[in-house]
Amino acid sequence: MIHIKKKRKKFLNSNTDSSLQTDLDTANLPSHVAIIMDGNGRWAKRRLLNRIQGHEKGAEAVRTIVECCREMGISILTLYAFSTENWQRPKIEVAALMTLLAKFLESEQKNMLDNNIRLNAIGQIERLPEHVRRVLHETMTLTKNNNGMLLNLALSYGGRAEIVRMVRDVAIKAKEGGIDPDSITYDVVSDHLYTKGMPDPDLLIRTSGEMRISNFLLCQIAYTEIFVTDTLWPDFNREEFLRILQHYQHRERRFGRTG
Repeated sequence: MIHIKKKRKKFLNSNTDSSLQTDLDTANLPSHVAIIMDGNGRWAKRRLLNRIQGHEKGAEAVRTIVECCREMGISILTLYAFSTENWQRPKIEVAALMTLLAKFLESEQKNMLDNNIRLNAIGQIERLPEHVRRVLHETMTLTKNNNGMLLNLALSYGGRAEIVRMVRDVAIKAKEGGIDPDSITYDVVSDHLYTKGMPDPDLLIRTSGEMRISNFLLCQIAYTEIFVTDTLWPDFNREEFLRILQHYQHRERRFGRTG
């Protein structure tokens, strides 16, 4: 299992809502938060801007929420940054997204090092352009010894593709005699997912009001608490995130059992 060091550095944020933060039970925070960041294009359209400007504004929201998670002591944050289906978007938009991703990673390296954040990537990373893979690998290498928080970027990621990959890997090992088919449990399955060694998400947030999970962490969110907000991702801020954490703390997690 991944070990996360709890000692953390405080971020200075002039917009901190101290009353919201004070009301939170620090002993009942989610260990792993996953976010489907949706609405960049609609945010831009409403302002008569192009979609790329929406993605640029969305990158600012990423920075805000990463800092908030680190400050609150949330151990793992998984962000759905680019799906396997997103490759079907116009080539000019995909190219711009890849350039923005590389620039974001380069710009955040110092912040991750200063605040003990380790970067990880899940998905079909081999499909990313070479310049993106290079800066991604560089950032992951630079931060590999950090243990304050784990930041997962889901890149070229699809839940169904992850399941197919897992089934293929398990089948190959079974065929070669490395796994007894009769001994396959969910723990075996989990060990062959991209999130091997990580706890499943406690909380999944989707912005922009869409009521679907869009092929995200299909195995891992079986008992995850889901919260959907109408807020478009570029407008998602610290205050709303803290309010969602408050809402999470009022839910009873039964995992199929009685209360």
